[in-house]
Amino acid sequence: MPTRPPPSAAPGISAAERERIARIGDELRAGIESLADIGPAVSIFGSARSQPDSWEYRSARELARKLAAHHIAVITGGGPGVMEASNRGASEEAGTSVGLNIELPYEQLANPYLDIDLDFRYFFTRKFLLIRYAIGFAVYPGGFGTIDELFEILTLMQTGKLPRCPIVLVGEDYWCGLFDWLVAQVKLGAYVGPDDLDFLQIVAGADEAAEILLRQH
Repeated sequence: MPTRPPPSAAPGISAAERERIARIGDELRAGIESLADIGPAVSIFGSARSQPDSWEYRSARELARKLAAHHIAVITGGGPGVMEASNRGASEEAGTSVGLNIELPYEQLANPYLDIDLDFRYFFTRKFLLIRYAIGFAVYPGGFGTIDELFEILTLMQTGKLPRCPIVLVGEDYWCGLFDWLVAQVKLGAYVGPDDLDFLQIVAGADEAAEILLRQH
């Protein structure tokens, strides 16, 4: 029986597609090699637009400090806002601070508080690495990107592709409406299983978030 040629040699694949496959492989390889030994980690998500005087910036900074004090690495998307606050807090506590920055049409510079700084061209390779090494997740208010990351994690847990672990939604005013809708419409409509929302927990701030996440350590 003939063997299937590797993608690089398969007929019908253009040179541009072969280059894309190679770039994807390079991104995954570089990320795995850089993060394989970081130990337990928590990924923190939230808006790049949050300002240093906002409650979520201050809260994410404090949460990261609490995690780093217990030798838990902090992983973020590497940019400004909540990401910067989280990396900053980890750095202030001499913890491992990881930033996985995405290349965008408008420039998103990596924040200056990173021990490990990786750049990504593809959202899906970056997202894989944001999730792969985490023992739990903290999600602060944010826009489409933050919400996309939240539902990606929920989908992976629901389908058994990711071990179930805490997802802490920080900010009651921001998240309660979404959670109520998930319960009243999605869960009661049987579009998800009866326990598929059990690992979502809404908290007011860093103290409650840290208490929940540190139980995984």
